[in-house]
Amino acid sequence: MQNIQEIFNQIQELKQKRKEVKKEYQDALKSDSQYEEITEELKRLKNQKKQIEVMVKEQMGQRFEELEKIEEEIKDLNQMLSDLAINNLMEGKGIELKDKYDNEYEPSYKVSFKKVS
Repeated sequence: MQNIQEIFNQIQELKQKRKEVKKEYQDALKSDSQYEEITEELKRLKNQKKQIEVMVKEQMGQRFEELEKIEEEIKDLNQMLSDLAINNLMEGKGIELKDKYDNEYEPSYKVSFKKVS
C-alpha cells in the first residue's frame, strides 16, 4: 500500500500534466474561427441575460431581498448543522436526521488539504 506522501506526489504530477493538456486544448480552440464567433455571441447573450436579471430583481424589490435573506439564513443554519454534527461525532453520539417524508439522512465527511503558507 502506498503512503500518503506518494499518493500526494502522484496527484501533483497528474495536475501538472492536466495543466499542460488544458493549455494545448485552449490553444487549439483559440485557433478555430467558428469557436471564436460562438464565444463572442455567447458573451453578448450572457450580458443580455444579466441585464434582464437585474431588471427583474429591481421589479421584484422587497420580495427579492427576502430571497437573499432566506438564502443567507439557510447558509448559516447549514454551517450550524455541520458544527453540531461534528461535535456529536466527537462525543461519540450518533446522528439521525429525517425529513417530513421520513427519508433518513446521514452525515458525509470530506477531508481536503490546503497549502501551508
